[in-house]
Order: sequence, then structure tokens, then C-alpha cells
Amino acid sequence: MKRRELEETIRQATRATERREVLVVGSLAILGSYDDAQLPERATHSEEVNIAPIADAADYTLATLIDAKLGEWSQFHMDHGFYVEGVNVTTAVLPNGWETRTVQLASDGPNGALARCLDPHDLCTATLVRGDEKDLEFVDALVEAGLIDPVPLVRICKNLSVTDTRRNIAIQRAGLPPWIVRRRPWS
Repeated sequence: MKRRELEETIRQATRATERREVLVVGSLAILGSYDDAQLPERATHSEEVNIAPIADAADYTLATLIDAKLGEWSQFHMDHGFYVEGVNVTTAVLPNGWETRTVQLASDGPNGALARCLDPHDLCTATLVRGDEKDLEFVDALVEAGLIDPVPLVRICKNLSVTDTRRNIAIQRAGLPPWIVRRRPWS
């Protein structure tokens, strides 16, 4: 996916929900921080954009609306080759304070659509907690490209509000040898 395609997705999601602002929580949120030319192909090959309405009803009405209009097998998907999964802000395990670190991405257009994209380190932390193989490849690609520093990534993982087991797995997945993790004061 290219940044211009993400911008089109943002425009369509805000149009579908009749809200000006959305939150991009999936791996393609990385396009809010880096231009697609800076990113390794492994970081942008997804055809699924995870977008959460900033405020949604308890029954996820707006997320469901995004799915219906822009989701998998929709006309939008057929026309563009990618689709939007409407999610809730609580879908991802996000680190404390993530709200203050989001990156704003404004798309051109008359409706003034705006997306808040997860900060790259917060995005990678949420991805490590999730732990799918494709998610681990995503983080590895960003670390190998020098776009993500594992040291702050470990510090953020150490402060996650999850079980000790999930926290330790996320730290291990951050790519630092266990002896470094044990010896450094991360917080």
C-alpha cells in the first residue's frame, strides 16, 4: 500500500461514518510516520487497513458501518484492491499514553478527513503483543531498516498493562537478547 491509498481510505472511512477523524491501528498506520518510499516492502504489503472510529457506540455501530461499506469483498475492495476492517479502539493492546504520541495524517479533500496513526513504537508494541507471524515479520522489517529502535521498544513493552507472560513474550519478540533485557534498567 502507498500513503496516497491510505489517505483515500481515510477519506472513505470518514465519509462512511460521517465523522471527521478516525484512528489507524493496524500495521499500515506506519504510513502516517514514513513515506512508502522509506519503508521496506514487507512493512506495507497488507491489503487490510484497520480503522477505528475515535468515538463509537457500545455496539460498535460505526466500526460495523465501515466494514459494510469498505470491508472485505465490498465494492471498495473490488475497486481498489485493498479493504478496511472497522475495529474498536480496544481491539489492539496499546501501551499507556499512546493517545499523546499519535501521528496525524490529513488527507486532501473537501471533508477535511483526519487520521490519528499509532506512533511507530506503539504500533510495533501492539503488534508484538498480538504475535502473528506476519506481525513479527513487520516489526523485524522495520528494525532491520533502522526505522525502529529495539531499546525503546523494550521499554514500552515493559510498561504494558498485560499479564507478565504476555509482557515477557512481547519483550522477547522485540529482538533483544535475553541477557540485555535482564541487565538494563528500562523504565
